[in-house]
Amino acid sequence: MADSVSPPVSALREAHARAEELRSLLEHHSHFYYVLDAPQISDAEYDALFRELLALEEAHPALVTPSSPTRKVGGEVLPSLESRRHTLRMFSLDNAFSNDDFRDFVQRIYRAADSPDALGPQDELAFWADPKMDGLAMEVIYERGEMTAALTRGDGETGELVTHTMRTVKNLPLRLRQSAGPVPLRLEVRGEVVMRRDDFESLNARQREAGGKVFANPRNAAAGSVRQLDSRVAADRPLMFLAYGVGAVEWEQETPHWTTQQQIMLGLSDLGFQIPPQTRLCTGVREVLEHFASLGAMRGDLPFEIDGMVAKLNDLALQEALGFTARFPKWAIAFKFPAQQARTRLLDIQIQVGRTGVLTPVAHLEPVEVGGVVVSRATLHNEDEIRAKDLMIHDTVIVQRAGDVIPEVVRALAEERTGGELPFDFPSVCPVCQSPAVREQGEAAWRCMNMACPAVVRQSIAHFVSKAGLDIQGVGKSWVEQLVDRGVVQTPVDLFALTKGRLMGFERMGSKSAQNFVQALAGAKQAATLPRMLCALGIRHVGEQTARVLAQHFKSLDALAAADTETLTALPDVGPEVAASIRSFFGNEANRNLLEQFREIGLWPVYESAPVATDHPLAGKRMVFTGTLPTLKRSAAQKMAEEAGAVLVGSVSAKVDFVVAGEEAGSKLDKARQLGVTVLDEVAFLHLLSGAGEPQQAAEQEQPALPANDVRHDVSPEQPLPDTPDTPDTAGTDMEVPVAQQAPVVQNDAAGRTPSGNKGNKKDQHSLL
Repeated sequence: MADSVSPPVSALREAHARAEELRSLLEHHSHFYYVLDAPQISDAEYDALFRELLALEEAHPALVTPSSPTRKVGGEVLPSLESRRHTLRMFSLDNAFSNDDFRDFVQRIYRAADSPDALGPQDELAFWADPKMDGLAMEVIYERGEMTAALTRGDGETGELVTHTMRTVKNLPLRLRQSAGPVPLRLEVRGEVVMRRDDFESLNARQREAGGKVFANPRNAAAGSVRQLDSRVAADRPLMFLAYGVGAVEWEQETPHWTTQQQIMLGLSDLGFQIPPQTRLCTGVREVLEHFASLGAMRGDLPFEIDGMVAKLNDLALQEALGFTARFPKWAIAFKFPAQQARTRLLDIQIQVGRTGVLTPVAHLEPVEVGGVVVSRATLHNEDEIRAKDLMIHDTVIVQRAGDVIPEVVRALAEERTGGELPFDFPSVCPVCQSPAVREQGEAAWRCMNMACPAVVRQSIAHFVSKAGLDIQGVGKSWVEQLVDRGVVQTPVDLFALTKGRLMGFERMGSKSAQNFVQALAGAKQAATLPRMLCALGIRHVGEQTARVLAQHFKSLDALAAADTETLTALPDVGPEVAASIRSFFGNEANRNLLEQFREIGLWPVYESAPVATDHPLAGKRMVFTGTLPTLKRSAAQKMAEEAGAVLVGSVSAKVDFVVAGEEAGSKLDKARQLGVTVLDEVAFLHLLSGAGEPQQAAEQEQPALPANDVRHDVSPEQPLPDTPDTPDTAGTDMEVPVAQQAPVVQNDAAGRTPSGNKGNKKDQHSLL
């Protein structure tokens, strides 16, 4: 009998020991090279160690581990990205745009404190300050020191699993360093995936040479690389991970806990993570303002793009004591840089036609870099803005990225005119269909009144299928444009006549895709509700909330079409302008014909109301929902309120009983405060919904002092102009804080802690802001 091909046990032991030794050596030298920027061996020596480990793992596949440095070369390809919920959700931070804004923030800290005297003088209050990185927010999870998962921020509650690409990020440890002390049993590290400026330029040069996609800015390049299905693509990109905080942390019993932001940052550094440059502890308001000014001065010289600074109280116990409002923590703020500006030339002004026929002027600019982004176009909004800014074609103009995001023409440099500039005359006809353009009294916009205008048709059908309309999955804007341009679809009704065979004549539309397309349309028709249908029709001034009010009252399109102005204006949320728009829509012959076609194909939903409580504390109460709630989708919360008998309205007035406010609540929350309307956060809303009666406070109900958690440093991507290709979407707003969900009144948190301390806890939830 032939000898066994299995290697001797002693040889396997030796191979295992050598593989572990090589992994430790490679991890050590990777940390010094990528994180500390202080290589201890040459590239050739590192490559030799890497090749030796690779050969050992190829010879003995059982030796391969998920955290092996050889995994950083990529190779795993996924069919799609899966989703996973975050342990702790992320919310936004309040913004400061001036030194006075920051001083006001500090004053709010003192007003909110139970014992302001215990905080000490302002010149002794300690803040942790770090640059606000412009990257893709990421959560990386470690269990017993090994990286097990990585997911994007997503919508704050749920992110996309991108473990396969994050394993290839060169400076991200796959195993936590254990030389500096104990390692948590479970650690959720929050940070930004970024690219250095010079690496980004090199990547774009390679892309141009290869005829590939050139990225607009480092953030978009990082986001696009991480979300690749093929990890080899990400492995070939110069990605870096900069840690700025932690989410949930689980320690061994009696393990000492971090008590300050500074300790957490030092702890992350000891565990092997690279942290943002120019982070520091500031004592007193003056030091914070000085550091902010210093960051602004060196901004252009930093290796990474930033758009501000984040300042947060250093003491974690103080963070817990202060707690949160409905929208943001009381102990942290995003200090934003002024908008960056640049000079360029206004080459032309062109008109775009939107869904409702609005003619929007767009400035075409000589490309110029503003804050790391090349800007070549900017919206001018309307004729009045062009006149107010005295803009002429061929002017030298000042351009800025408003909020470091949206390009804006600030002003013309009239003193530099040479006489070759040309005035811009706003067109009196639609540039697409040549129909007369009309500017109604009291409005700033000119409109094309031809509902058959190709531009209007494209935009209206795209709106009909979008998330704001019937939300037809897989039927996107690009497909709508192709269908309209080929003359296959001229109205939304035509979509439902499409067949698999007809669709297969289009490029990139195979048999399976065509079948899915048809099934998506059929499913949307069957699932359509009256509120969604009203939104999809695109009636001016009729948004989600008004559509809900109309559907609840009239129950059908027939009844709504027959309603007079008096009946309409008697409804909450429907004033004279909205009523006139509804009457105009149903009075238009083309619209009536379209509605009859919808009836003929069976897309004619009626409103079916759920049983409504009459003895509930919310029965008959007028409620406004605004912002994003921590755990509930707004539509779900609204449905719960309706079933309890509440009347939902879309605008705040003195007649409103409650405003339920989440993050990014904005002007509605401000108006509620001005009018003295009771403001509820999600916890208070659920408390009231349970039938426990009205809250005692007739003001914004603040969340209790919860365990402080993570805040992310994120910047929105450049916003697309109307009808232009979207840039990668983020999330997001500027910074986010995951908040543990608690009951309305908290004695102990989930880990058994009281406000007096957290000694001896096994689990802890921290903040690194």
